[in-house]
Amino acid sequence: MLLSQYRGIAPKGQIELLKILGGRLKGRSILNVNSTKAGGGVAELLHRIMPIINSMGINGRWEVIEGDNRFFDITKKIHNALQGNPETFTEEMWDYHFEINRQNVQNIDLGADFVFIHDPQPVPLIKFRQNGHWIWRCHIDMSTPQPDVAQRITDYAGLYESSIFSVDKFALQLPIHEFVVLPSIDPLSDKNRELTALEISEVAKKFDLPPDRPIVLQVSRFDRFKDPIGVIKAYRMVKKYNDCILVLAGSPAKDDPEGEEVLAEVQNFAEGDPDIRILLLPAFSDIEINALQRLADVVLQKSLKEGFGLTVSEAMWKGKPVIGGAVGGIPHQIVHGINGFLVYSEEGAAFRIRQYLNNTDMLKRMGEAAREHIRNNFLITRQIGDYLSICIGVENAGKAVIEIG
Repeated sequence: MLLSQYRGIAPKGQIELLKILGGRLKGRSILNVNSTKAGGGVAELLHRIMPIINSMGINGRWEVIEGDNRFFDITKKIHNALQGNPETFTEEMWDYHFEINRQNVQNIDLGADFVFIHDPQPVPLIKFRQNGHWIWRCHIDMSTPQPDVAQRITDYAGLYESSIFSVDKFALQLPIHEFVVLPSIDPLSDKNRELTALEISEVAKKFDLPPDRPIVLQVSRFDRFKDPIGVIKAYRMVKKYNDCILVLAGSPAKDDPEGEEVLAEVQNFAEGDPDIRILLLPAFSDIEINALQRLADVVLQKSLKEGFGLTVSEAMWKGKPVIGGAVGGIPHQIVHGINGFLVYSEEGAAFRIRQYLNNTDMLKRMGEAAREHIRNNFLITRQIGDYLSICIGVENAGKAVIEIG
């Protein structure tokens, strides 16, 4: 993936800045470590970011820590607790969290000029720092964390040189430099590139989606914080007045052991309604998701908690104004009433769905504004520029002026 391929798609200023930053860091090494190669926005972004970084002459590597079911059960509880859902922990659980990270050190080369450790799963790796500048990148909503769990993570995070959060209100009170970097999408990936009419029609046929009925869509992991039950309730309110089909589509994530349980709950709640399509897609079903977002008349992301919610940006890039929960990073993407709507309840979601279904002119106008908003603010070129700027910044900490030319 070459930087030149983004010319004419991303804003010109972003491309020019990346050329300057890449020249400054040429020959340096950047390592990213997370807990899964597939499933979720972190893995998806790294799949796209790393080739671009390497094409700029920077030595980019990506390592994934391994763990058993017990480890991922513990880290899922940590994730939930940091997002405000009460969980109970024992000292043995915290010891196991550390021990699995310690074991991974034997199989991962942690040497690099800049090391980005993503989220709580591998955060203990800081104890095994070899060299370079270590940065903890947190992608989840920690605005109202469970205090004892937040303290445990802070004990590790405070040992890093810097930290990055997706939204300012997510940041912990850490004794280190803290940055805010909004996530992004890659407009050239299979999930976001333009599709042919044939590609779209094949997906519609594959999932038996009729061309003459409105489609309401939510794409997300099957996670209670994504509120799939609430989406079904909103759809049922709409169905009393407007004909439509509801599609709930998502892929499993290796580090989310609750997914199967939540999927079963959703299937049971939807049972008996042939107009609710629940699609459990394999990992890397990017073209299918792309086509579903283009086929949809109305797109939702009715999250109750959300680290950022890149499915919002994905749909907006395709000219779809999204109805999103007013939580986490979603309000950073949706400008209420301009390129989408923010909602606080099932009733609110139902009202906005009907508003879109009954006003196609508004849907088109807001969809055009949505795409332009993403182009200017949420493409991968901007995020890579933010990361490279932070690398230069932490390396030159304390200097009043940093030359990047």
